[in-house]
Amino acid sequence: MLSIGAFAQIGQVTHRMLRHWDTAGLLVPAHVDESSGYRSYDPSQLERLHRIVALRQLGFGLDDIALILEQGIDAGRIAALLRARRAEVEEDHRIATARLIDVERRLHLIESQNRMSTIEIIEKPLPAVRLAACTASVPPAEVGTSVGPLFEQIESALGDECGALATPIAQYRQLDDEMEITAGYAYGGERASGFELVDLPAVDVAICGVHLGAMDGIRESWDAVHAEILARGYVPDGPCRELYVRAVSDDQSDWVTELQQPVTRA
Repeated sequence: MLSIGAFAQIGQVTHRMLRHWDTAGLLVPAHVDESSGYRSYDPSQLERLHRIVALRQLGFGLDDIALILEQGIDAGRIAALLRARRAEVEEDHRIATARLIDVERRLHLIESQNRMSTIEIIEKPLPAVRLAACTASVPPAEVGTSVGPLFEQIESALGDECGALATPIAQYRQLDDEMEITAGYAYGGERASGFELVDLPAVDVAICGVHLGAMDGIRESWDAVHAEILARGYVPDGPCRELYVRAVSDDQSDWVTELQQPVTRA
């Protein structure tokens, strides 16, 4: 018989792991002293220990390992588990590669230009949202003066309905020579006079940044977002959105706007 210390040393695992696997029923000691509680293992259990360690190194969870140990080795079932695990590892690798590229890009910016990006940009999904909205198509030069009146039209239609004006969102779609603007508020009620119901679909991946301050400087923030989209190997996929997190003061100095651009891999 081998003490828990000797068994752990041979298997290159910790006492804590052995105790945990004992509790989980994966590797029960051959003998437990009734008075001291000391665990002892039969040398033949080393083969089971190796199998558990090998499966853990492949990334299998304890439930999968228990199933494999309980039902024995079946090539088809193991292959199915390995395929699922391969997909998980590939996704982890994709995420890690993207993070490494982002780290390298930021480091290059700091080392070459001695500065950091003026806007912090992240990737995230966007939930589906239904808007009480109005839509207008205007020349690009008139976008800045057109958004406000569209929101005012919706506000007038919704009136003082509790919570209806909490989440203002504008979507911008580039047409041939005009910009289509859909401006509205997240809304769960029925359609009424003065607005239409517009469903913005959920988005798997969007590149998002936060613009602080007045709208007259938002073009620079959007330029930074689009530069980051290209740098990360994406291309825009559908109209962009602006979520007006705070848009109360007349001078816009404390406005907070999240810029959201759905993307797909180039």
